[in-house]
Amino acid sequence: MVAIIDYDAGNLANVERALRHLGADCRITRQQEELLGADRLILPGVASFGEAMEKLEHYQLIEPIRRFADSGKPFLGICLGLQLLFESSEESPGIAGLGLLPGRIVRLPKEAGWKIPHIGWNSLSVCKESRLLAGIAQESYVYFVHSYYLQAERAEDVAATAEYGAHIHAAVERGALCACQFHPEKSGEIGLRILENFLHIKGE
Repeated sequence: MVAIIDYDAGNLANVERALRHLGADCRITRQQEELLGADRLILPGVASFGEAMEKLEHYQLIEPIRRFADSGKPFLGICLGLQLLFESSEESPGIAGLGLLPGRIVRLPKEAGWKIPHIGWNSLSVCKESRLLAGIAQESYVYFVHSYYLQAERAEDVAATAEYGAHIHAAVERGALCACQFHPEKSGEIGLRILENFLHIKGE
């Protein structure tokens, strides 16, 4: 079973719909026993970094998320869900993220002349062998909606990048812990392939 973490964030239903289209058994839940008992866990999200961390704390989900990640079972963060895996964000100074991976979230630069938030299709540069991105061709287009982006501390964690006024670390993968800044559930056949890849990742 794939558990989709419910912490009052947006976009949960779209993720569930895409997974069901692929034939996955999935459910949206915030029950700790369901989350920890799931075969795979997905942390989506459309909200602010600070608000999301407050909601995760309110629903007592931070420790179960960390325990699940430590278990080595497949875990996928999507959009804000990627950002929350890291240590901090300029969007919410002083609020710590989950700290599952080292790095920080910074604002897309206004001076570059690009529209913020970044909304729309952008190409990916796949930069390492990745189970999440297996079979995804270079320069494949995926759908983004964000104003902040990841600067990962470890280059070896970065699975793909994108360019939009900055060098965006667009996907990460370390063991069975994966995440993408873009929305695979809104990225057509490419996105469905990425979600299908996640469904076939074996735990560590």
